[in-house]
Amino acid sequence: MKINPLHSVNAYRKQQEVNVQKTSSISQKRDQVQISSAAKKMQQSTQISAERQEKLNQIKEKIDSGTYEVKPKEVARKFYEFWDK
Repeated sequence: MKINPLHSVNAYRKQQEVNVQKTSSISQKRDQVQISSAAKKMQQSTQISAERQEKLNQIKEKIDSGTYEVKPKEVARKFYEFWDK
């Protein structure tokens, strides 16, 4: 039985060429990011409105000056509403 070494080398070269083509086509693809509509809604809801920001600034000023008063009943009510859901 005669073994043809050139045939096996040619098959190896063809396989290398196929692998190089696959690698080059894969490297040309780019990553893509898709944001779902639910994520977009969540992103919009986290933006602070101007009114809310103003209220937050007023509370910060009161805390810094030492005039902010904690209302224990109001705090307890908010905790209850949160945990009662």
